[in-house]
Parts: sequence; C-alpha cells; structure tokens
Amino acid sequence: MGPLWFSPPVYVKTKRPGIRKGVSHVEGAAEELMGWDTKGPRWTKAVQSCVDAFEGRVPPHKVREAFEAAAKEANVYLFPE
Repeated sequence: MGPLWFSPPVYVKTKRPGIRKGVSHVEGAAEELMGWDTKGPRWTKAVQSCVDAFEGRVPPHKVREAFEAAAKEANVYLFPE
C-alpha cells in the first residue's frame, strides 16, 4: 500500500531552526508524531487515527484533522506560507 494522501499539508516545525516540514500523508504524520517530545491527549488521538487509517477504518482527511490538532497542542504547528 502506498501513502494515504491528504490535502492541504500540515506544516510543522523541525528540530533544525528555520526549517519547516509539510506533512501530506498518513505515513508522514505517523513518523512525525513518533519524534515529538510532547505527547498529550491530542497526540494519542492522532496516533490512533493513523493506525485506523492504515487499517482502512478512517479516511486520510480525518488523520489530517487529528494531526493538525496534535501539532497545535505540541506547539509545533506552523501556518502555511
């Protein structure tokens, strides 16, 4: 199975100053989530959404919504340029 795409991308901070990353698929969202230091309730929901999408239970746009909420909770969300 290939990446499960969503649009528009969610932009997040990276550990490198001045570098931002646009996440536009479920696999990328899951990878980003695993590297975050802040793991609150929205992080947990976003991780579960990724698992559910991989298993075909939720569409990618629901993962995008959960990922964006988790990014805001973790203070890594960046507005699109």
